[in-house]
Amino acid sequence: MTLRALRPASSDPQTQSASSLGLTTRMRRNRKSDWSRRLVRETVLTTNDLIWPIFLVDGSEARAPVATMPGVDRVSIDEAVREAEKAARLGIPALAPFPYVDPDLRDPVGSEAENQRNLMCRAVRAIKQAVPEIGLVTDAALDPYTSHGHDGVLSADGRILNDETVAILCRQALALAEAGSDCISPSDMMDGRIGAIRAALDGAGFTDVQIMSYAAKYASAFYGPFRDAIGTKQTLIGDKRTYQMDPANSDEALREVEIDLAEGADMVMVKPGLPYLDICRRVKDTFGVPTFAYQVSGEYAMIEMAARAGAIDGERAMLESLTAFKRAGCDGILTYFAPRVAGLLAAAR
Repeated sequence: MTLRALRPASSDPQTQSASSLGLTTRMRRNRKSDWSRRLVRETVLTTNDLIWPIFLVDGSEARAPVATMPGVDRVSIDEAVREAEKAARLGIPALAPFPYVDPDLRDPVGSEAENQRNLMCRAVRAIKQAVPEIGLVTDAALDPYTSHGHDGVLSADGRILNDETVAILCRQALALAEAGSDCISPSDMMDGRIGAIRAALDGAGFTDVQIMSYAAKYASAFYGPFRDAIGTKQTLIGDKRTYQMDPANSDEALREVEIDLAEGADMVMVKPGLPYLDICRRVKDTFGVPTFAYQVSGEYAMIEMAARAGAIDGERAMLESLTAFKRAGCDGILTYFAPRVAGLLAAAR
């Protein structure tokens, strides 16, 4: 057979027959229509996948915009209750509140974290009384409460004191549980804190209070707007690389997750999110446990600011980014986009 005989009858794509190309598998067939794309979709984002982080501030009927997070406000407790009611209407399962603590209440050891009448505890009580069906995932860490902005107690020479910090975190976790928190979420990255908090909760009768561990939390550049929101950006002394993970490490994340699970974590989290999707996938494939990721403030700000500048389609980018978490194996996502996404998903039903 000659080469001439192998050539199609015509090289003109307008006249060349489909059969002459020899294509039996055409991947585009399943992409041709909306109905078909929906039928073959492998990953589906739902409202059940969302946890909504909110920022608290003292006061009444107060909303204070976070300059570096367009569309996000610090809210007083009464406004937080309204946010919880909104979340319930939208079907969002849980909120994750974080406090902006009055600087006058901050000290070197974060003692306000243990106060059962602090801003967080009062907010937890108010939300659970008004909207008991909403889950509250509450942070256990000292950075909003310390005068130096670190997640732990500092020694005289500037080292983070691990064990002394864990003792305070246990008392903070108990104060939150007593206020009505459903789930304690330690974000401090101290060694041994999951086991210690689990023992403290169980010893006080809070055996049903869950722990969602920030198991793989990296020393990331994407936290800046969050630190603006809780007021630690200006007070932070140095950085957090002696306790948060090196962004270059992957195997270490699996060790961290394994330890936290052995110590009693019910769920684990990877933070930040999009830059660490490979970690999410490895965690889910290795352990098969409930795995979450935090779409952190810097990720939110990049998408939102680019959208407001007209550089990207914000709605599509938002949904695409959240779908990526699901595709990477996450069971849920902490995201500031939660109410907006939930509204869009409800409208699409």
